Formats: sequence, structure tokens, C-alpha cells
Amino acid sequence: MTPHRNIGFVAAAATLLAAAPLSAIFERWTWLVQAAVVVAVVAGSAALSRLGRLPLWGQVLAMLAGLTLGLTWVFPGGTELLAFVPTPATFGHFGDLLQASLQDMRSYGVQVPDVDSLLFLAVLGIGAVAVVVDVLAVGLRRPALAGLPMLAIYSVPVAVYVDSVPATPFVVGAAGYLWLLVTDNVDRVRRFGRRFTGEGRDVDVWEASPLAAAGRRLAVVGVIVAVALPLAVPGMTGGLLNNLGAGPGDGSGRPGQGGSSGRVDLFAALSGQLNQSEEIDLVKVSTNETAPFYLRLGVVDDLRPSGFQARVPTGRPVTRPLPDPGERAPRGVDQRRYRASVEVTKNLNMPLLPVYAEPVKTDDLNGNWLYDTNQQVVFSNRENALGKTYSFDYVRSTFSPAALRAAPSLPSDSLVMRQQTERPSVPAVEELVAQLVEGKSNDYDKVRAIYDYFSVENGFTYALSTRNGSSGEDITDFLATKVGYCQQYAAAMAWLVRAAGIPARVAVGFTNGSKADGGTYVLTNRNLHAWTEVNFSGIGWVPFDATPAAAVTGSVRSAWAPDIDAPEEVTPSAGSTSAPDAAGPSAGPNEADRLDKDTDQGLTLDQGGPAERSPVWPWWLAGALALLALLAVPALRRSALRRRRRVRAVTPAATALPVPNQRGEARQVVVGVDAEAARADAHAAWDELLDTLVDFHVRVDRTETPRATAERLAREALGERGDAATGVRLLGRAEERARYARDPLTDAELQPALRTVRGALAAGADRRTRLVAALLPPSVLQRWRTGLAERSARVVTTTGQVRQRLTRWSPRRLLAR
Repeated sequence: MTPHRNIGFVAAAATLLAAAPLSAIFERWTWLVQAAVVVAVVAGSAALSRLGRLPLWGQVLAMLAGLTLGLTWVFPGGTELLAFVPTPATFGHFGDLLQASLQDMRSYGVQVPDVDSLLFLAVLGIGAVAVVVDVLAVGLRRPALAGLPMLAIYSVPVAVYVDSVPATPFVVGAAGYLWLLVTDNVDRVRRFGRRFTGEGRDVDVWEASPLAAAGRRLAVVGVIVAVALPLAVPGMTGGLLNNLGAGPGDGSGRPGQGGSSGRVDLFAALSGQLNQSEEIDLVKVSTNETAPFYLRLGVVDDLRPSGFQARVPTGRPVTRPLPDPGERAPRGVDQRRYRASVEVTKNLNMPLLPVYAEPVKTDDLNGNWLYDTNQQVVFSNRENALGKTYSFDYVRSTFSPAALRAAPSLPSDSLVMRQQTERPSVPAVEELVAQLVEGKSNDYDKVRAIYDYFSVENGFTYALSTRNGSSGEDITDFLATKVGYCQQYAAAMAWLVRAAGIPARVAVGFTNGSKADGGTYVLTNRNLHAWTEVNFSGIGWVPFDATPAAAVTGSVRSAWAPDIDAPEEVTPSAGSTSAPDAAGPSAGPNEADRLDKDTDQGLTLDQGGPAERSPVWPWWLAGALALLALLAVPALRRSALRRRRRVRAVTPAATALPVPNQRGEARQVVVGVDAEAARADAHAAWDELLDTLVDFHVRVDRTETPRATAERLAREALGERGDAATGVRLLGRAEERARYARDPLTDAELQPALRTVRGALAAGADRRTRLVAALLPPSVLQRWRTGLAERSARVVTTTGQVRQRLTRWSPRRLLAR
């Protein structure tokens, strides 16, 4: 095996090792087996292309073909030829997998099961990285740059994993990269020759030298430090320090013992399930409470100019005692303890567990699940809710309007006040809030004035066909049109309450679903919902649901936040459930809006209703046209260059006048000869001849004189064929005169001779050579490679000069002086 091919297979193995961090994302090792098959096919294609001595672009095309064959074999669409030859339907199947992966990425959290779309995306990415690594390490002999595409694989688990990624896979990936560098170094030494010591003794390639040993030690120490440092420094990961001495979490944003500031992107994890067109069971919950309130998943409380975003939760393990709000119940707040059991189906896959507000004890959950006291959510940095079954005790708080009205305002310097009242400045919102709270003396009356504003009487209706988003512009549009869905109602009320100087946030979870036998509620994607929570001093977070009750399946209203759209004779009681059928026809705006609400699937504040699936063929057509345009660039460049030389060659270099001789016969006399123009014509014709020779794979010897080259071509390439041999000798004589003679050749027809020679060369070439000369002219590719090499050399030279000049002003050198 040649060293070249050895580096190619090492590059393929290093790519697979660099993909080791993906093991933190997938549940099983299916992705690795499939990626190994595809990368092996790519490496084999590269080796065969180099065995056939194809140029670099040919090697790239061979590897892309191998990647396509490997993907076809691993992810068949059922229409392939011989089980691995793709057809147009196969590429359509690939497009469907890519489109499905965009939705599945939002549907699943780590660890990801074996989903074809996500496996295809991962294997496609690893195969593409294998192609790039092979080009850099083998084709361009720049193995150090191969670390950049490998780093792209590294960034995937770091971006999507909800906690610090395990360190071992990164060590494996770093070892693969070092293996590639060492193999390239050994290959360079072997190609140069043997090494010798100062005593003249030859040294084997693998024998240690002081410099090489120092380099290896630095590499090992660098990898160890890069892996160990993030584990030890708090704030970078969950970290060893958090596990060794941090105090308990207090909900203030500081990680507690066993806690971690993992990223929990609630909206991205839920949106895939929310966009399903059919009804899907997500959660089954049973409780001994007669009429429970909404089951919570999380909160969205970070208000930025782009809209509401989820804040990173922090907390302590649920296996430890949780705070019991019943021990400090304020006056006017009725708190009762209940027990619930939850069964999460396989359709809900996220690092959050649905619980009722204020859980005080959990069963059947391990220490990987944490509880954020401030957000009142149960989350994990290492597990997901898929298939979980657990029980918990919780405290249900009901509030009297009198107690809320008597609650004082929070101090302006409190953490909750600072965080939960932050908002961008929107003049229209500020003006509306000032009108609504005018004359209100306490926080509850201000909140009720804002809550009562979102009523059917004020023109608000429910519809999914509205503009997405929760930014300031989106909120003002919603307040102007007064048409939206639950997320816009919840976000708008939270924004307005914050504008009134009262802490508010958006809660996300489930309304009460259909009640089965035994008191078990079945919650589906139709029960996903968002509402507003407002913080009152000494009481805590109080829920307010501003979305029209008649439009919400399983809606719950309370004494402090009644159904403002209900008939006056209906008096809602605390904790009563208002079902759509019981609300009556006057409870909602109209039946159509009620049906729209039943398909409420836009949980994220920037997610609207389910969009129709756009056809894939326009994208494939656009991609095919773009590929054809890219492939046509060399041919267009060659045609433009030939046309420019032809225009230059037909420029008259002299003027011919008829002059009679002694016998009265007219003869042509050339006057006004332009020697420079004649030389330019000869050079242009000769350059075109050389490019034509390169296009038809005829040897070009730059050391020969033009006459010697013309004689060799007439004898070897043209076989002394009359017109073609005469034409090439004419071109050689014209170029020779243009180079060395005082007077260039001015009366020769160079273009007809050039066309004759080109025609003879084309007639003597095979069909493949003629096709390549027309579509991908080698002369153009050669010029581009030469130009790139020259530019690279200039960059290297300039960099060296700049480094040399900077060295003159080095502080170390100045101190030495």
C-alpha cells in the first residue's frame, strides 16, 4: 500500500473517531455502523480514483459518487437499481428525509432514538466531512486544516446537548486528529529519506527524537487540559466543582448541589409535536383533586426585543426534600395537598416533566431530575421524559381577590422585580397600559384591568391564521387586530403587566383533557396551552388565562380570574372547569373560532398554525440548475478566452494598397506595418494553440522553441497531414518571428491555420477527450490551479515579510538589546 493511500484510510478512520461525540446524542450505535459503511465507501472511491491517477477534481467527484452510493445502500427508498444504484426517486426520498429531519430535530431531545431522518442527517454530515478531510489531508496535503471540518462535528453535541457533554468521546476524536497528523509527518519523512544523528547514525522514522517527543508531550497535555478544564471550572459545565461543594439551589439563578445550568429549549423541543395534524396522546395523569388546574411544563420569562425566550433552569435533585409552601401560607390563600400520578407516552420526548404547580415530594424519579424552585419546573440535563412513569405530591393554592388586593408591591430592588419586569420600550404598549391602570391603587386591580381588556366585548377573537412572533411589533399588531391564539394572549398580557411595573411571565403546559375511567385525564397535543402568571408579594405566582375560555378545550377559570366572556348570571367558582359545551353559544366569538382553538398547536410564541407542506421538486430543480451553471463556468471561460484571442488576431496590422508594376499589372504592397500588433496576433494564436494542445492531452514542452514544437506536432500529433501540418508550421514560424526577429510575420492567415489544426486534433482524439475539452477544458483548470498557487505563494511571502518586520519590534528582542 502506498503512503498516499495509507493517509487516505487514516483520514477516513480519523473522521469516524472525530464523530465519537455524537454518541452523547443517540441512544444506540446504529448511527456509527451506518456512518462506518458510508465512510468506507467514500474512502474506497478515493483510493480507486487515485489508483487511476485522476486529478483532484476527479477524486472529489468519485468520493461524492461513493457518498451517494453509500447513502443509497444504507437508506434505500425502494426504487434503487441493484439495491444500491440511485434513481430520481431515491433523491426524492433523500429530500423527504431531510425535510422530516427539520421537524424531528424539534421533536426529540437527547438521547435521540433511531429515527431514519435524524440518522440520515448525521450520516450525511459525517460522509461530507469525510470527503472534505480527504481532500485537505491527501489532495492538498494540509492535514492540519482537516481539523476544521472535524470541529464541525464536535460543535453538534455541544449545541444540542442540554448539559456538559461527556469528555471521553472528545478524547477519542482528538486522538484521531493526532493520528492523522502523525501519519502525515511520518509519510513526509519517508518520502524525504532517512534521518541521521549528529554522529552519522541513521535513525528510524518511529525512533524518538527530542523535538518530536516534546511535540507529542505538548499535544497530550493540550488535549488533557482542553478536556479537564471545562469539567473543573464552574459556569462552563455542570462541572466537578458543583458536585463537590455547591450549596442548595434557591431559585435565584445559582446552581444548587447536583444542579447544572443546562440548556432547555422548551419551544424547540415541543414544536414538532404541536405541528402534528392528527391528535396524539402525550400524557396520562390521574389525581385525587376534583378539578385540577393546568399541568405545567415550563415557563418563558426572558423578554428580549425579539420576543419571549425560555431562561435556563437551575435547581436541586428531586430526591431531596422540596420546599413546602403549605408551611407558610399567607392569609387569604387556601392551600390543600393532593397526589398525582403521571404516565408520559413515547410521543413526548423532552428534558422536562409535566407536574402541577408547587410539587413537594416525588416518587420513582432518580437524582438526574432537578427542581427549579423559581420556575417550578422539573427538568434534567441527562434524561428525557419519554416513557417516564412517576408520582408526586403537590400543593394546590387558591387565592381570594381580597388577599391579592391587599398584597403590597414588590421592592424595586428585588431579584424577581428586576428580572420579571424587564421589557423593550414600545410606546404604544406603554400608552395603552397607562390608560388601563389609571386610577388603580393596587397590583391586583391593575392586573384585573389588563386581564379584563382581553374580552370579546372589546373585540378580541381567537384564530390561528395570524402573524407569528412575540416581539414588540408582533404585540402591537395583535393589540391592533385583536385576533390571535393562546400564545399571543399570554405573551401580550405578560408584556402589559410588566409595563404596569408588576412581575409577569408566560407558563406553558396542558389544559385538562378528556377524563377517562378512574379519574385519569388523557392529555393530547390539542391540550397544549400557554397562559400568564403574575407575581404578588408574599403570595407568589398566580395564574391568569386571558385566552377566551370557550375556545380552550379543558379551560379552567377561578374566582380571582373569572371568565369575563361568560353570561352575567353564571358565577364561576374557585377551581371550576369550564368546558366548551357548557359555555354555551354566547361564550365564544363564533363556532369557527372554537374549532380553530381545538387544533391549538402553536405553543411557541413564534410558531403559528400548521403550514402546508411545500413541494420539494422546485428545490431540486433549482439545485440542478445551480449545479449546471457551476459546471458551465470552465467552458464559458474557455469560450470567452478564445473569442478574445480571435478578435485580437483579426485586427489588421497593416494596410495593403494595389500598385501597378511596369507591365501594368496590379500587385498588393503592404504599407504602415504595426509590428507590435503583429507580435500580439502571433502570441495570441500561439497561446490558443498551446491551450488547445492541453485540452486534447497533447504533450506541451515549454523548453522547446516554437519551430521545434511545430515540427514535433506536425510529425507526431498530426501525422504530416497536409493542411494541418502546414498550419502548425505557420503558427510556429509566426511565433518564432514574433519572439526573435526584428520584423514579425504580418501577411499570414493565422486564424484559418489555427482552426485547421484544432479540427485535426479533435478528429484524432476519442469521444471522451472531446467531451471533456468542451465541458471542462483542462487548460482553464490548469490556469486556475496555477493562479491559485501563485496567489498562495504571494500570501505566504507577504506573511513571512510581515512576521519578519514584527519580529524586529518584538519586546523580547528589544529587551535583549
